[in-house]
Amino acid sequence: MAKVDFEKYETTGYYDEMFNASNEVRPNYKQFKTRLEELSKNKLQYLQYGTERAQLSLGMTFNVYSDNQGVERILHLDIIPRIIEGKDWDRLTKGLEQRIVALNLFTNDIYNEQKVLKDKIIPKELVLSSAGYLKECIGLKPPENVWSHISGTDLIRGDDGDFYVLEDNLRCPSGVSYMLENREILKRTFPELFERLHVRPVHDYTHYLRDMLESLTKVYPAINAVVTPGTYNSAYFVNAYLAQQMGAELVEGRDLVVKNDFVYMITTKGLQRVDVIYRRVDDDFIDPLVFNKDSMLGTPGLFNAYRKGNVVLVNAPGAGVADDKAIYAYIPRIIKYYLGEEVLLPNIKTYICAEKDDCNYVLENIHSLVIKQTDGSGGYGMLIGPKATKKECDEFAVKIKNNPRNYIAQPMINLSRVPTLADDTIEGRHVDLRPYCLYGKDIKIVPGALTRVALTKGSLVVNSSQGGGSKDTWVLDSN
Repeated sequence: MAKVDFEKYETTGYYDEMFNASNEVRPNYKQFKTRLEELSKNKLQYLQYGTERAQLSLGMTFNVYSDNQGVERILHLDIIPRIIEGKDWDRLTKGLEQRIVALNLFTNDIYNEQKVLKDKIIPKELVLSSAGYLKECIGLKPPENVWSHISGTDLIRGDDGDFYVLEDNLRCPSGVSYMLENREILKRTFPELFERLHVRPVHDYTHYLRDMLESLTKVYPAINAVVTPGTYNSAYFVNAYLAQQMGAELVEGRDLVVKNDFVYMITTKGLQRVDVIYRRVDDDFIDPLVFNKDSMLGTPGLFNAYRKGNVVLVNAPGAGVADDKAIYAYIPRIIKYYLGEEVLLPNIKTYICAEKDDCNYVLENIHSLVIKQTDGSGGYGMLIGPKATKKECDEFAVKIKNNPRNYIAQPMINLSRVPTLADDTIEGRHVDLRPYCLYGKDIKIVPGALTRVALTKGSLVVNSSQGGGSKDTWVLDSN
């Protein structure tokens, strides 16, 4: 039977995480490459098939809203893991900790003293016009003054091999359940290799999550609930899995009721008070009395109960202001302002279309830039100039002229590539990285992440809603 080989594997033009520029295998991948070359192509495909069956049996599926077929899909898990050196991960952790502390200080400031605006570190109108800025949150003081307790920062590795922050996800970041279940599946697929490489564990994440939630309330024992938009939500597997692993209640907004500014869960035995809510519902929909009056997903009176300190919401409403892609450009200044430190994890160069000079540059060079909506997510509302037609570029130029505040632009970065199974061959595919940070009384970052992979050859779009898949991320011990 034909064996797996890398004779036709392409390494030119991109930073490849298995091979260096001289086509030599990097130290962190040596043992795994040897193991792969011991397998036949049929055996590798059989292992991949087994992975997909395991995903289905675990219910690791999601819905794509734009898919008219309405069919649940698995988030394809590629059998070849992404392997990261321990020393690289340790540097990433320090940068992530710095970033999340500064962003929480920033969020707390703009809803209270607004010193950062008075000192003109960031334009006032840019913050106050952000879709994520909620006037209803002015004066709020969440427990521990932490607004984003759970964040999932998207990172990419550029041509130079260094990591850069692509965007911050401080509202309801998804995908952590895939990170955890991917690990369980890959441990069973390559058990001897997993042990031999001393891969750092991620299974403590849900324990850390539960401890963080309970640290935010003085009630003991605290009743925790995960609020989901429902079974048809694309992240339902994530929500259900986390609730089950934490021993928390999984509820929808309609399962909760507010009485005398306290929140209760409707059960078969009557009402039961809820102390901490890990909400998987966006700000606009959590309370129809305060935000979107047409929301069928929220609970009337929930926000007022939160303001009075009778329930904790995780993440805090209003935290999404720091996700604004225009504000992203100012984060190095924000870190310097609040912490007096230089940024450890650099941003990608960003042009803010709300600023005249930047906007002119973007319009003149739109064919060579990546254009993003400042409040967009999931790979939607985006133009990849070098891969777009002239018509598409012209149409986007009109959108920018009509609403410059809604767009930013960045140079196209060639995301690093990782070996990925493509039918019966192994080819490089572009990836990003989403580590998860928990922030309560202290900060916890498990040594692992969701690696998202663009399964289509040459594609740079890794989002699951756009046909992307995932990989298990193996962080090796530093020794």
